[in-house]
Amino acid sequence: MEWKQRRSLLGRYDRLQPMAQRKFKIAASYSAVGIAALVVSFLVADPPNWLIWLPFTGLFVLLEFFAVEVNDRMMQSSSVMVVMTAGVIFAIQPGSDAMFGMALMGATALITPQDIKERRWFQPVANFGQIVVAGAVAGFILDANLGHLQGASTESLVRVAVATALASLAYATIQNIMVRHAVKKVFGRDNLEPWSQMHVLFTSEVSMGLLGGLIGAAYLIADRPAMLVLIVAVYGIGHMSLYAFSQLRDAHLGSIRGFVKTLEAKDMYTRGHTERVAFFAQMIGEQLGFTGTQLETVRWAALIHDLGKLAVPTELIRKRGRLDDEEYDLMKRHAHLVEEILAEVDFLQPMVEIASGHHSNYDGSGYGGSGHREGRTPSLEASIVAVADSFDAMTSARSYRMALSQQYAIGELRRHSGGQFHPDVVDAFEKALEKTGRRWGAPHVNDEEMARRLAEEPELTLRG
Repeated sequence: MEWKQRRSLLGRYDRLQPMAQRKFKIAASYSAVGIAALVVSFLVADPPNWLIWLPFTGLFVLLEFFAVEVNDRMMQSSSVMVVMTAGVIFAIQPGSDAMFGMALMGATALITPQDIKERRWFQPVANFGQIVVAGAVAGFILDANLGHLQGASTESLVRVAVATALASLAYATIQNIMVRHAVKKVFGRDNLEPWSQMHVLFTSEVSMGLLGGLIGAAYLIADRPAMLVLIVAVYGIGHMSLYAFSQLRDAHLGSIRGFVKTLEAKDMYTRGHTERVAFFAQMIGEQLGFTGTQLETVRWAALIHDLGKLAVPTELIRKRGRLDDEEYDLMKRHAHLVEEILAEVDFLQPMVEIASGHHSNYDGSGYGGSGHREGRTPSLEASIVAVADSFDAMTSARSYRMALSQQYAIGELRRHSGGQFHPDVVDAFEKALEKTGRRWGAPHVNDEEMARRLAEEPELTLRG
């Protein structure tokens, strides 16, 4: 009977969707590690002062409940300040330890409004594991460095600062690694945008933890419970800073989406083009080892690379035949018109320079705005957008021709490698495409005669 039940359970597991299976594996492993950390900390550490633990845990749960999304599926709050404040108090006070108190505090902060709204189970279970483990390790560091102190004083502030900095660093690192691992394993690269500004976010979390530890020492030195009011105000300021960061990021993303929709409304053939170019550009950047911030920069540049076409006559963009020289010169203006359109959008200026140079050639020829330097090799980011744009231009249908095959498009990129295109970028793109196993374009449009007819003017077929 037992064997039949086991087989039934295994059969149910095998029938789960692949993402559900990945979620189950992460949730099971994270919860097991979290439970183990709780048990070990309970056995080796003294319990905290419960009269202090309860109010700080309430604040910790509140801040975690209102965590904000600072990157795609990455939540962050100022709760690290609370747990470090409590940890320093527990470590220094006689008869209590930080390890179990901090681990147990982490176990209480599982649910977010989004979990309730979407009836999610994976996020709370995974959060339990990673917060408990991070709290236990940070608490152990505080106990090891501050447990021997007989009390807090101004003379011990340097020691408290060093110990809290180490504990905060461990806390932030463990959470970052475990969250990154869980999100990438479950959602995969295709469904996850690159995480940017991680150095800023990581540094801010460690800094808030350090401040929280010093607040804990100040609380013990002052020995006045009324300080809680001031402490809560500091926690609130920390939360508002993260909230402002999240809102600003949402505003930036909303602005870019608005620009893209405006362009696509003007030309049906570019519908989806910008997103595909951004996708290809991100693939190339990942293959070249770009950081999250670099990937976001090149992705956003790809999303706005054709925005200058808003100032190009609609009838010219939608023309079914080939462009004559005068029309082609007018079309080329879009490379620098993007600078005029986005001149007042400060956060996009680095991306604008990349976008305005995506028609600059590797050998120094080509055209563009400030991103183009005659006779000089364009930036690597501009070269990435150029390859991504040209590939999608060839493998997607346009008003003047049908889509070409991926084989033909790659052949054209190779043929112009070292002249129009950056050789390293072409190589990286080809390798990245092979890894995906996906095919783009119309596979039947690979006939030599047809390809020759479509490629009579290479600069036209390679035009983005």
